[in-house]
Amino acid sequence: MQLDHVVVLAETLDEGSRAVEEMLGVPLEAGGSHALMGTHNRLLSLGEECYLEVIAVDPDAPKPGRTRWFGLDGFSGPPRLGNWVVRAKDLRGQMAEAPMGMGELTQFERGGLEWSMAVPADGMLPFDNVLPALMQWKGARAQSRLTERGCKMKRVVLRHPDAERLRAEWPALAQMPKVAIEVSAHPSLEAEIVTPRGLVALSRLTETA
Repeated sequence: MQLDHVVVLAETLDEGSRAVEEMLGVPLEAGGSHALMGTHNRLLSLGEECYLEVIAVDPDAPKPGRTRWFGLDGFSGPPRLGNWVVRAKDLRGQMAEAPMGMGELTQFERGGLEWSMAVPADGMLPFDNVLPALMQWKGARAQSRLTERGCKMKRVVLRHPDAERLRAEWPALAQMPKVAIEVSAHPSLEAEIVTPRGLVALSRLTETA
């Protein structure tokens, strides 16, 4: 498995994009729409292997008739880091090794990109939603289309009271590069990004430089 992208949730795509651009000091690029989920996004390269996605409900899309991913149906408040996604060469195999509740295998496409992804029925991932969503690209990856802006992913840090149990239940996740699992009184998620302005940490609760 490899870190594929981190996901910033927002009530509107413009609001989320402005917030990320202000924090990181670089512009985002146009993404597209996800018809199956009724969402749309904008993107930012974080190096050769991963990227950042700002995602929001698409007001011009019909309701999807299912729960949207990443808990977007119930999202409110300022834009913030919501989830992260790892890619696998063998998605079914990784789903079998991961903790229960990672979701149902679902097929997606957007603007010539195709991928499979495990999507929980309620939009929330195990271990209080700090685990990554699992995906597998079919052909080109979204990151390969993005322009380098001088931002690089340093690491993703997930914190949880049951961090030791998480490591035991999913050893492959604990061994991933650029991923740290730490014990904490409360579940949280943080992405450390090196930017032209210096190191910026995006989290669910706060954004600090």
